[in-house]
Amino acid sequence: MSRSIDYGNLMHDAMRGLIRKVLLDVAENGLPGAHHFFITFDTSHPDAELADWLSDRYPSEMTVVMQHWYDNLDVTEEGFGITLNFGDAPEPLYIPYDAIRTFVDPSVEFGLRFEQQGEDDEDDTPPAPKDGKAKTSTSKPDTAPEKKAEIVSLDSFRKT
Repeated sequence: MSRSIDYGNLMHDAMRGLIRKVLLDVAENGLPGAHHFFITFDTSHPDAELADWLSDRYPSEMTVVMQHWYDNLDVTEEGFGITLNFGDAPEPLYIPYDAIRTFVDPSVEFGLRFEQQGEDDEDDTPPAPKDGKAKTSTSKPDTAPEKKAEIVSLDSFRKT
């Protein structure tokens, strides 16, 4: 019986651990300096929790911005809960780490992307908004995605 090391899943676990540690620090100490996050996640993930109107509007994925206004950041082993403002309407969300597709902190040109099986090699992720307001995006639905690892180049997040 042949056994192999699943580097892709090991790397994804490590990247999710990094996100968890960053969010734990933010929960305890707040966002330092100009740091802010664009987090794109799978809204159809079975453990994701969001208002019905948000899941109806964004049935596949959504990008949220964690910057000036957020509340109730609760970081757990499996994901995090947060309340964000959508057009002057505070809405609680729960985002499991394995629902996250991208995590970007443009203030330091850092980003992680979790690849889904069947995605094109081209980057079709919309550019991060610059106004600090909650933004959303949609994409084509996935069918039983299997995740694979990708080496992320920080050059794709550099300001030009």
